Amino acid sequence: MTSYSSAFRLSDRLASDETNTQLHLKSSPPAREIPTMSSSTQSASETLQREIQTLAKAACRAGEEMGDLSAERKNAWLLRTVERLEAARDRILAANAKDVEAAAAKGVSAPMRGRLAISDSKWSDMIQGLRDVIALPDPVGRISNHSVRPNGLRVGQMAIPLGVIAMIYESRPNVTVDAAALCIKAGNAVILRGGSEAIHSNLALGEELRAAAREEGIPEDAITIIPTTDRAAIDVLLTLNDSIDLIIPRGGPGLIHKVIAESTIPVIAHDAGVCHVFIDESADTQMAIDIVLESKIRQMPVCNALETLLCHRGASKSILPNVLKNLHEAGVEIRGCEETRNVFSEAIAATESDWSEEFLAPTLAVRVVGGMDEAIDHIRTYGSNHTEIIITNDYTNSQHWLRRVNSSTVGVNCATGFSDGFELGLGAEIGISTSKLHAYGPMGLEGLTTRKFILIGEGQLRG
Repeated sequence: MTSYSSAFRLSDRLASDETNTQLHLKSSPPAREIPTMSSSTQSASETLQREIQTLAKAACRAGEEMGDLSAERKNAWLLRTVERLEAARDRILAANAKDVEAAAAKGVSAPMRGRLAISDSKWSDMIQGLRDVIALPDPVGRISNHSVRPNGLRVGQMAIPLGVIAMIYESRPNVTVDAAALCIKAGNAVILRGGSEAIHSNLALGEELRAAAREEGIPEDAITIIPTTDRAAIDVLLTLNDSIDLIIPRGGPGLIHKVIAESTIPVIAHDAGVCHVFIDESADTQMAIDIVLESKIRQMPVCNALETLLCHRGASKSILPNVLKNLHEAGVEIRGCEETRNVFSEAIAATESDWSEEFLAPTLAVRVVGGMDEAIDHIRTYGSNHTEIIITNDYTNSQHWLRRVNSSTVGVNCATGFSDGFELGLGAEIGISTSKLHAYGPMGLEGLTTRKFILIGEGQLRG
């Protein structure tokens, strides 16, 4: 199996040099050796390309074995991962602290540093997430859509792994563990390329993930951490359609658009969360206050937080001022249209760019609209296909909302935070897809498989 233990020792040069292209692969003693790829005649980019190709091919070979693993063996790896992470907690948190300190020194914003830091609660959630995945049923091999054709041929569809999944993501080192857990449980191999700001954290976590695989007899290369901060590694990954079956990017618009534009591999995008709540004229005032307040302030640096509030003109003088008063008292800056500023003097003028902004901060864009049609037009113009909620006491309006709004999660009289794999009963999620093909919305284990047709006959011929 391919080993890159030297990269996991977090050399200072690797962590500090954004243009580093040497991955320093080492062979696993004594099984086989990886040929030396550095040469005075090779350019750095050629070396990087060959080394990333080597990692991807090793992941592909590991992926061929993963689909045959039993649920018991995959669960044993998950349990061993829990044990190893808990034993290595101090070392991992020290690596994370180094990343957070470096981010602060570079002037990274507080919300982004919040995403980067592994707090006690995030650690607990990460460990519990692994246990939750253990409890989930294995989707691989499950047969659905049974039917019997007129000639007696029995037809069904069987869930199978996608193969090799490459995750490209920013900040949030807990994604390293969450993604690996879900991909392995679904029988896939995974290649993880986190952001340069989390390099120490990701390598420390990856070392434990791979060590647990070795100890449980699972192909080590089924979990691959790209051990370089060189952004050119992403360019290489996006072209390796002979080794990688799916790319999942999670991050800001720049990353998402780059991956979609340049990948030769199918992409499921996890784009920005420009989530909306629409207050209908029939809404209950206290319900509107509670839902909007929690949707905005429960966790602001997450993709399912509220970013734009829309209010029916018929509720703009009776309900909206009370909602905005509570938000303002909670420290939220209100950026509003002219009608919003007329009913709430503490609001400042919204700009055109605010309507499509994922603030991830105590800032909320607010617009008064003529009705549901205008609210839906606004969402279609500025939204990101994430999560849209209506607050209403009108059943007909609620059903029109559910039918006409085609974002990945659409709801009535509930907080935006329910757009979450655990809350929706998936057990865990690898992210929230804003791409309509294959998987849409929170992606759990089922979203990490595909289906093949299976045929059971008794000698039937097509004729």
